[in-house]
Amino acid sequence: MRIIGLTGGIAAGKSQVSRILSGLGAIIIDADAIAREIVEIGTATWEKIRDEFGKEYLQADGSLNRRKLGKLVFSDKNALKKLNEITHPAIRKCIMCRLEELKTQDYKGVVVVDAALLLDVGWDDLVDEVWVVDAPLKTRLSRLMDRDGLSREEALNRINSQMTQERKNEKADRIIKNEFNIDHLEKQVELAWEHTLRGILGCEGIAEWS
Repeated sequence: MRIIGLTGGIAAGKSQVSRILSGLGAIIIDADAIAREIVEIGTATWEKIRDEFGKEYLQADGSLNRRKLGKLVFSDKNALKKLNEITHPAIRKCIMCRLEELKTQDYKGVVVVDAALLLDVGWDDLVDEVWVVDAPLKTRLSRLMDRDGLSREEALNRINSQMTQERKNEKADRIIKNEFNIDHLEKQVELAWEHTLRGILGCEGIAEWS
């Protein structure tokens, strides 16, 4: 089993790369999806967030008001630190459990741990190689503002809350540039995928994954 850690600055296009890799045959462990699962109503993490931040950060049905909490933590470093201290251990534990399940099943293929904060929080110790998706800051700002309905200041706060793109690139085993169109992105990912398969299977085995 080969474990790829997939990361990148917010709105760089990591999710697009993840979808391409899934289509090529990789098993995806999505940290964002896990983060949503662990804060469902009644979970231990949900209770800790409620107790730390108060019921005003819950919706009427009791679910987490992610937008309101997001506005708080991305404008208050102390609040972000408290939230991370609650959620990160739970997310890491889930990722580790899913990797262990695959090992127990003797899975021989490629697993992608898709995590925006992979390098920020040191989860790269769980993977064999790190792929970083990179896109120009101007592009990322525009995507983030359009996608989440944020002001420029709010979008910059979210970008600046993470490790810089430059630092991520320094730590990468492979950089995927997302600065043109989807065809260009797909070709880069496909080439990187083939290179990874060669390392696992040898040239003769690649056809099985095509």
